[in-house]
Amino acid sequence: MQFFLPIIGRLSDYYGRKRIFLIGLLLVLISSILAPMSKSMMMLLSMRLIQALGTSALYPAGIGMVRLYIKQNQNRVIGTLAVFATTSAAFGPTISGLLIEYGGWPVIFYVNLPVILLSALLTWLYIPKDEPSEGKTYKWDILGMILFSAFITSWMVFLLSLEGGFNGWFLILSIGLSILFYRYEKKKAEPLINVVFLQKNPTISIIYAQYILATLIFFSILLFAPIYLQEVIELGSEYTGLMMLALSVFAMITTPIATRWAERVGYRVPLLAGAGIGIVGVVFLYMTTKNSSLLWIALVLALFGISNGLMNISLQNLLYTFIRVAQTGIASGLLMTSRFIGNILASSIYGVVFAIGLNDMSKNSMAIVLLAVSLVIIPGMFYVTNQKMKTEQW
Repeated sequence: MQFFLPIIGRLSDYYGRKRIFLIGLLLVLISSILAPMSKSMMMLLSMRLIQALGTSALYPAGIGMVRLYIKQNQNRVIGTLAVFATTSAAFGPTISGLLIEYGGWPVIFYVNLPVILLSALLTWLYIPKDEPSEGKTYKWDILGMILFSAFITSWMVFLLSLEGGFNGWFLILSIGLSILFYRYEKKKAEPLINVVFLQKNPTISIIYAQYILATLIFFSILLFAPIYLQEVIELGSEYTGLMMLALSVFAMITTPIATRWAERVGYRVPLLAGAGIGIVGVVFLYMTTKNSSLLWIALVLALFGISNGLMNISLQNLLYTFIRVAQTGIASGLLMTSRFIGNILASSIYGVVFAIGLNDMSKNSMAIVLLAVSLVIIPGMFYVTNQKMKTEQW
Protein backbone atom coordinates (compact mmCIF):
# COMPACT_ATOMS: atom_id res chain seq x y z
CA MET A 1 0.00 0.00 0.00
CA GLN A 2 2.76 2.44 0.91
CA PHE A 3 4.22 2.31 -2.62
CA PHE A 4 1.00 3.84 -3.97
CA LEU A 5 0.74 6.72 -1.51
CA PRO A 6 2.98 9.31 -3.23
CA ILE A 7 1.60 8.27 -6.64
CA ILE A 8 -2.06 8.60 -5.66
CA GLY A 9 -1.31 11.72 -3.63
CA ARG A 10 0.04 13.32 -6.78
CA LEU A 11 -3.01 12.18 -8.75
CA SER A 12 -5.28 13.84 -6.18
CA ASP A 13 -3.35 17.09 -6.63
CA TYR A 14 -4.03 16.97 -10.38
CA TYR A 15 -7.46 15.37 -10.75
CA GLY A 16 -9.17 16.61 -7.59
CA ARG A 17 -9.34 15.39 -4.01
CA LYS A 18 -13.04 14.59 -3.94
CA ARG A 19 -12.84 12.54 -7.13
CA ILE A 20 -9.85 10.50 -5.97
CA PHE A 21 -11.37 10.04 -2.50
CA LEU A 22 -14.60 8.65 -3.97
CA ILE A 23 -12.67 6.38 -6.35
CA GLY A 24 -10.69 5.09 -3.35
CA LEU A 25 -13.93 4.33 -1.48
CA LEU A 26 -15.29 2.54 -4.56
CA LEU A 27 -12.20 0.31 -4.75
CA VAL A 28 -12.46 -0.54 -1.05
CA LEU A 29 -16.16 -1.29 -1.53
CA ILE A 30 -15.46 -3.66 -4.44
CA SER A 31 -12.72 -5.50 -2.54
CA SER A 32 -14.81 -5.74 0.65
CA ILE A 33 -17.65 -7.39 -1.28
CA LEU A 34 -15.57 -9.72 -3.45
CA ALA A 35 -12.79 -10.73 -1.02
CA PRO A 36 -15.06 -12.97 1.14
CA MET A 37 -16.18 -14.71 -2.08
CA SER A 38 -12.62 -15.62 -3.04
CA LYS A 39 -12.20 -19.23 -4.16
CA SER A 40 -8.43 -19.14 -4.11
CA MET A 41 -5.57 -17.43 -2.33
CA MET A 42 -4.62 -15.63 -5.55
CA MET A 43 -8.07 -14.06 -5.83
CA LEU A 44 -7.99 -13.05 -2.17
CA LEU A 45 -4.57 -11.43 -2.62
CA SER A 46 -5.87 -9.62 -5.71
CA MET A 47 -8.77 -8.20 -3.70
CA ARG A 48 -6.37 -7.10 -0.98
CA LEU A 49 -4.29 -5.34 -3.62
CA ILE A 50 -7.39 -3.50 -4.83
CA GLN A 51 -8.20 -2.63 -1.21
CA ALA A 52 -4.66 -1.32 -0.75
CA LEU A 53 -5.03 0.91 -3.80
CA GLY A 54 -8.31 2.24 -2.45
CA THR A 55 -7.11 2.93 1.07
CA SER A 56 -3.96 4.56 -0.34
CA ALA A 57 -6.21 7.19 -1.91
CA LEU A 58 -8.08 8.09 1.26
CA TYR A 59 -5.36 9.71 3.39
CA PRO A 60 -3.69 12.06 0.86
CA ALA A 61 -7.01 13.01 -0.74
CA GLY A 62 -8.63 13.45 2.68
CA ILE A 63 -5.86 15.70 4.00
CA GLY A 64 -6.00 17.63 0.73
CA MET A 65 -9.73 18.29 1.24
CA VAL A 66 -9.11 19.43 4.81
CA ARG A 67 -6.45 21.91 3.72
CA LEU A 68 -8.51 23.14 0.77
CA TYR A 69 -11.92 23.59 2.39
CA ILE A 70 -11.35 24.03 6.13
CA LYS A 71 -9.89 27.44 6.83
CA GLN A 72 -10.37 27.69 10.61
CA ASN A 73 -8.77 25.35 13.16
CA GLN A 74 -7.25 23.33 10.34
CA ASN A 75 -4.56 21.87 12.60
CA ARG A 76 -7.19 20.69 15.07
CA VAL A 77 -9.06 18.84 12.32
CA ILE A 78 -5.86 17.10 11.22
CA GLY A 79 -5.19 16.32 14.90
CA THR A 80 -8.67 14.78 15.19
CA LEU A 81 -7.95 12.59 12.18
CA ALA A 82 -4.71 11.49 13.85
CA VAL A 83 -6.66 10.60 17.00
CA PHE A 84 -8.99 8.39 14.97
CA ALA A 85 -6.01 6.77 13.26
CA THR A 86 -4.38 6.03 16.63
CA THR A 87 -7.67 4.70 18.00
CA SER A 88 -8.01 2.38 15.01
CA ALA A 89 -4.48 1.10 15.51
CA ALA A 90 -5.14 0.54 19.22
CA PHE A 91 -8.47 -1.24 19.01
CA GLY A 92 -8.40 -2.62 15.46
CA PRO A 93 -6.57 -5.91 16.24
CA THR A 94 -8.79 -6.61 19.26
CA ILE A 95 -12.02 -5.90 17.39
CA SER A 96 -10.85 -7.90 14.38
CA GLY A 97 -10.02 -10.85 16.60
CA LEU A 98 -13.48 -10.81 18.13
CA LEU A 99 -15.15 -10.50 14.73
CA ILE A 100 -13.18 -13.45 13.35
CA GLU A 101 -13.85 -15.55 16.43
CA TYR A 102 -17.60 -15.04 16.40
CA GLY A 103 -18.36 -14.38 12.74
CA GLY A 104 -15.52 -15.85 10.69
CA TRP A 105 -12.89 -14.05 8.62
CA PRO A 106 -15.31 -12.69 5.95
CA VAL A 107 -16.86 -10.42 8.60
CA ILE A 108 -13.71 -8.25 8.75
CA PHE A 109 -14.49 -7.26 5.13
CA TYR A 110 -18.26 -6.92 5.45
CA VAL A 111 -17.93 -4.65 8.50
CA ASN A 112 -16.39 -2.04 6.17
CA LEU A 113 -19.54 -1.71 4.05
CA PRO A 114 -21.66 0.65 6.21
CA VAL A 115 -18.61 2.84 6.91
CA ILE A 116 -17.79 3.06 3.20
CA LEU A 117 -21.35 3.89 2.18
CA LEU A 118 -21.73 6.53 4.89
CA SER A 119 -18.36 8.09 3.97
CA ALA A 120 -19.31 8.19 0.28
CA LEU A 121 -22.69 9.76 1.03
CA LEU A 122 -21.24 12.48 3.27
CA THR A 123 -18.45 13.21 0.78
CA TRP A 124 -20.91 13.46 -2.10
CA LEU A 125 -23.28 15.75 -0.20
CA TYR A 126 -20.96 18.04 1.75
CA ILE A 127 -17.61 18.24 -0.05
CA PRO A 128 -17.61 20.86 -2.85
CA LYS A 129 -16.96 19.78 -6.40
CA ASP A 130 -13.35 19.72 -7.52
CA GLU A 131 -12.22 22.86 -9.28
CA PRO A 132 -11.62 22.55 -13.04
CA SER A 133 -8.02 21.66 -13.88
CA GLU A 134 -7.84 24.45 -16.51
CA GLY A 135 -6.78 22.11 -19.28
CA LYS A 136 -3.90 20.58 -17.35
CA THR A 137 -3.33 16.87 -17.84
CA TYR A 138 -1.34 14.58 -15.63
CA LYS A 139 1.80 13.24 -17.29
CA TRP A 140 2.33 9.75 -15.98
CA ASP A 141 5.90 9.21 -14.81
CA ILE A 142 5.77 5.46 -15.42
CA LEU A 143 9.52 4.84 -15.18
CA GLY A 144 9.67 7.00 -12.06
CA MET A 145 6.92 4.88 -10.46
CA ILE A 146 8.78 1.68 -11.34
CA LEU A 147 12.09 2.99 -10.00
CA PHE A 148 10.43 4.32 -6.83
CA SER A 149 8.80 0.94 -6.13
CA ALA A 150 12.03 -0.87 -6.94
CA PHE A 151 14.30 1.12 -4.64
CA ILE A 152 11.79 1.10 -1.75
CA THR A 153 11.36 -2.68 -2.14
CA SER A 154 15.10 -3.30 -2.29
CA TRP A 155 15.72 -1.29 0.88
CA MET A 156 12.85 -3.09 2.59
CA VAL A 157 14.27 -6.51 1.68
CA PHE A 158 17.77 -5.48 2.74
CA LEU A 159 16.67 -4.15 6.13
CA LEU A 160 14.40 -7.09 6.87
CA SER A 161 17.17 -9.53 5.93
CA LEU A 162 19.60 -8.11 8.49
CA GLU A 163 18.26 -10.57 11.05
CA GLY A 164 19.89 -13.38 9.06
CA GLY A 165 23.11 -11.50 8.38
CA PHE A 166 24.51 -8.61 6.33
CA ASN A 167 23.70 -8.90 2.61
CA GLY A 168 26.18 -6.73 0.74
CA TRP A 169 24.65 -7.35 -2.67
CA PHE A 170 21.24 -6.10 -1.59
CA LEU A 171 22.88 -3.02 -0.07
CA ILE A 172 24.67 -2.27 -3.34
CA LEU A 173 21.44 -2.84 -5.28
CA SER A 174 19.49 -0.56 -2.93
CA ILE A 175 22.04 2.25 -3.17
CA GLY A 176 22.26 1.87 -6.94
CA LEU A 177 18.49 2.00 -7.44
CA SER A 178 18.25 5.02 -5.12
CA ILE A 179 20.88 6.91 -7.13
CA LEU A 180 19.22 5.90 -10.39
CA PHE A 181 15.82 7.10 -9.15
CA TYR A 182 17.30 10.40 -7.98
CA ARG A 183 19.15 11.10 -11.22
CA TYR A 184 16.13 10.20 -13.35
CA GLU A 185 13.63 12.28 -11.32
CA LYS A 186 16.04 15.21 -11.23
CA LYS A 187 15.82 15.52 -15.02
CA LYS A 188 12.03 15.17 -15.28
CA ALA A 189 9.96 18.29 -15.89
CA GLU A 190 7.05 16.76 -13.94
CA PRO A 191 8.58 14.06 -11.74
CA LEU A 192 6.72 11.67 -9.48
CA ILE A 193 8.72 13.04 -6.54
CA ASN A 194 10.31 16.43 -6.95
CA VAL A 195 13.76 15.57 -5.63
CA VAL A 196 15.09 18.98 -6.69
CA PHE A 197 12.43 20.64 -4.52
CA LEU A 198 13.40 18.43 -1.56
CA GLN A 199 17.07 19.16 -2.17
CA LYS A 200 16.47 22.92 -2.27
CA ASN A 201 14.18 22.78 0.79
CA PRO A 202 16.15 20.85 3.40
CA THR A 203 13.65 21.82 6.10
CA ILE A 204 10.96 19.67 4.49
CA SER A 205 13.38 16.79 3.96
CA ILE A 206 14.46 16.97 7.61
CA ILE A 207 10.82 16.93 8.77
CA TYR A 208 10.34 13.69 6.83
CA ALA A 209 13.51 12.30 8.41
CA GLN A 210 12.27 13.32 11.87
CA TYR A 211 8.98 11.57 11.18
CA ILE A 212 10.82 8.40 10.18
CA LEU A 213 12.83 8.43 13.42
CA ALA A 214 9.80 9.17 15.62
CA THR A 215 7.91 6.32 13.95
CA LEU A 216 10.91 4.02 14.38
CA ILE A 217 10.87 4.56 18.15
CA PHE A 218 7.10 4.11 18.51
CA PHE A 219 6.89 0.97 16.40
CA SER A 220 9.97 -0.56 18.03
CA ILE A 221 8.08 -0.42 21.33
CA LEU A 222 4.87 -1.56 19.65
CA LEU A 223 6.68 -4.65 18.32
CA PHE A 224 8.74 -5.38 21.40
CA ALA A 225 6.40 -4.77 24.34
CA PRO A 226 3.68 -7.43 23.76
CA ILE A 227 6.21 -10.23 23.20
CA TYR A 228 8.30 -9.12 26.19
CA LEU A 229 5.20 -9.06 28.38
CA GLN A 230 4.14 -12.54 27.32
CA GLU A 231 7.47 -14.36 27.02
CA VAL A 232 9.64 -12.71 29.67
CA ILE A 233 7.15 -11.45 32.26
CA GLU A 234 4.76 -14.30 31.35
CA LEU A 235 1.55 -12.30 31.20
CA GLY A 236 -1.50 -13.77 29.52
CA SER A 237 -2.63 -12.37 26.19
CA GLU A 238 -5.64 -10.60 27.73
CA TYR A 239 -3.52 -8.76 30.32
CA THR A 240 -0.91 -7.98 27.68
CA GLY A 241 -3.61 -6.34 25.58
CA LEU A 242 -4.69 -4.22 28.53
CA MET A 243 -1.10 -3.16 29.22
CA MET A 244 -0.57 -2.17 25.59
CA LEU A 245 -3.52 0.21 25.82
CA ALA A 246 -1.27 2.50 27.90
CA LEU A 247 0.83 3.08 24.78
CA SER A 248 -2.03 3.77 22.37
CA VAL A 249 -4.44 5.53 24.72
CA PHE A 250 -1.86 8.06 25.92
CA ALA A 251 -0.79 8.73 22.33
CA MET A 252 -4.45 9.30 21.48
CA ILE A 253 -5.07 11.62 24.45
CA THR A 254 -1.89 13.62 23.86
CA THR A 255 -2.54 14.32 20.16
CA PRO A 256 -5.25 17.03 20.57
CA ILE A 257 -3.33 18.51 23.50
CA ALA A 258 -0.21 18.81 21.31
CA THR A 259 -2.22 20.51 18.56
CA ARG A 260 -3.57 23.21 20.86
CA TRP A 261 -0.22 23.60 22.61
CA ALA A 262 1.51 24.26 19.28
CA GLU A 263 -1.14 26.84 18.39
CA ARG A 264 -0.32 28.78 21.55
CA VAL A 265 3.45 28.51 21.82
CA GLY A 266 4.65 27.30 18.43
CA TYR A 267 6.02 23.91 17.42
CA ARG A 268 9.39 23.92 19.18
CA VAL A 269 8.20 23.36 22.75
CA PRO A 270 5.81 20.43 22.01
CA LEU A 271 8.39 18.76 19.76
CA LEU A 272 11.22 19.09 22.27
CA ALA A 273 8.91 18.00 25.09
CA GLY A 274 7.98 14.92 23.07
CA ALA A 275 11.62 14.12 22.38
CA GLY A 276 12.56 14.69 26.04
CA ILE A 277 9.75 12.48 27.34
CA GLY A 278 10.83 9.84 24.84
CA ILE A 279 14.38 9.92 26.22
CA VAL A 280 13.01 9.48 29.75
CA GLY A 281 10.96 6.54 28.45
CA VAL A 282 14.07 4.93 26.93
CA VAL A 283 16.01 5.36 30.19
CA PHE A 284 13.13 3.86 32.16
CA LEU A 285 12.96 1.00 29.64
CA TYR A 286 16.65 0.30 30.29
CA MET A 287 15.93 0.18 34.02
CA THR A 288 13.03 -2.25 33.51
CA THR A 289 13.55 -5.93 34.31
CA LYS A 290 11.40 -9.02 34.29
CA ASN A 291 10.78 -8.38 38.00
CA SER A 292 9.46 -4.85 37.47
CA SER A 293 5.91 -4.17 38.57
CA LEU A 294 3.13 -3.90 36.00
CA LEU A 295 2.51 -0.33 37.15
CA TRP A 296 6.10 0.58 36.27
CA ILE A 297 5.81 -1.04 32.83
CA ALA A 298 2.52 0.76 32.22
CA LEU A 299 4.30 4.03 33.08
CA VAL A 300 7.07 3.28 30.57
CA LEU A 301 4.55 2.51 27.84
CA ALA A 302 2.57 5.64 28.69
CA LEU A 303 5.72 7.78 28.32
CA PHE A 304 6.30 6.44 24.82
CA GLY A 305 2.64 7.06 23.99
CA ILE A 306 2.84 10.66 25.20
CA SER A 307 6.10 11.21 23.32
CA ASN A 308 4.63 9.90 20.07
CA GLY A 309 1.42 11.89 20.51
CA LEU A 310 3.42 15.11 20.88
CA MET A 311 5.86 14.52 18.04
CA ASN A 312 3.63 12.81 15.49
CA ILE A 313 0.93 15.44 15.07
CA SER A 314 3.34 18.36 15.59
CA LEU A 315 5.57 17.15 12.75
CA GLN A 316 2.54 16.62 10.50
CA ASN A 317 1.13 20.08 11.07
CA LEU A 318 4.56 21.69 10.85
CA LEU A 319 5.12 20.02 7.46
CA TYR A 320 1.93 21.49 6.02
CA THR A 321 2.99 25.01 7.00
CA PHE A 322 5.81 24.67 4.44
CA ILE A 323 3.66 23.03 1.73
CA ARG A 324 1.31 24.79 -0.67
CA VAL A 325 -2.26 23.48 -0.73
CA ALA A 326 -1.78 22.36 -4.33
CA GLN A 327 1.02 20.01 -3.19
CA THR A 328 -0.84 18.50 -0.24
CA GLY A 329 -1.53 15.15 -1.90
CA ILE A 330 2.06 14.31 -2.75
CA ALA A 331 3.31 15.74 0.58
CA SER A 332 0.90 13.67 2.69
CA GLY A 333 1.63 10.60 0.57
CA LEU A 334 5.35 11.00 1.24
CA LEU A 335 4.60 11.47 4.94
CA MET A 336 2.85 8.10 5.07
CA THR A 337 5.70 6.56 3.09
CA SER A 338 8.04 7.95 5.77
CA ARG A 339 5.87 6.20 8.35
CA PHE A 340 6.26 2.97 6.37
CA ILE A 341 10.04 3.38 6.29
CA GLY A 342 10.04 3.92 10.06
CA ASN A 343 8.05 0.70 10.47
CA ILE A 344 10.55 -1.23 8.37
CA LEU A 345 13.50 0.18 10.33
CA ALA A 346 11.77 -0.77 13.59
CA SER A 347 11.24 -4.32 12.31
CA SER A 348 14.90 -4.51 11.30
CA ILE A 349 16.09 -3.32 14.70
CA TYR A 350 13.80 -5.84 16.37
CA GLY A 351 15.08 -8.67 14.19
CA VAL A 352 18.77 -7.84 14.73
CA VAL A 353 18.64 -7.09 18.46
CA PHE A 354 16.47 -10.05 19.43
CA ALA A 355 18.00 -12.58 17.03
CA ILE A 356 19.80 -14.19 20.00
CA GLY A 357 16.63 -14.29 22.10
CA LEU A 358 14.32 -11.99 24.00
CA ASN A 359 15.60 -11.20 27.49
CA ASP A 360 16.61 -8.24 29.64
CA MET A 361 20.06 -8.06 28.04
CA SER A 362 18.75 -7.83 24.49
CA LYS A 363 16.06 -5.42 25.72
CA ASN A 364 18.82 -3.16 27.04
CA SER A 365 20.57 -3.30 23.66
CA MET A 366 17.40 -2.07 22.01
CA ALA A 367 17.07 0.70 24.61
CA ILE A 368 20.59 1.90 23.77
CA VAL A 369 19.74 2.00 20.06
CA LEU A 370 16.53 3.91 20.74
CA LEU A 371 18.41 6.34 23.00
CA ALA A 372 20.81 7.10 20.14
CA VAL A 373 17.88 7.67 17.78
CA SER A 374 16.16 9.92 20.35
CA LEU A 375 19.27 12.06 20.72
CA VAL A 376 19.65 12.38 16.94
CA ILE A 377 16.11 13.76 16.69
CA ILE A 378 16.76 16.79 18.90
CA PRO A 379 19.15 18.84 16.67
CA GLY A 380 16.79 18.35 13.73
CA MET A 381 13.90 19.69 15.79
CA PHE A 382 15.86 22.81 16.66
CA TYR A 383 16.66 23.30 12.97
CA VAL A 384 13.12 22.89 11.56
CA THR A 385 11.49 25.02 14.26
CA ASN A 386 14.14 27.70 13.77
CA GLN A 387 13.31 27.74 10.05
CA LYS A 388 9.64 28.07 10.93
CA MET A 389 10.38 31.06 13.15
CA LYS A 390 12.31 32.70 10.31
CA THR A 391 9.42 32.30 7.86
CA GLU A 392 7.04 33.86 10.40
CA GLN A 393 9.36 36.84 10.82
CA TRP A 394 9.42 37.37 7.04
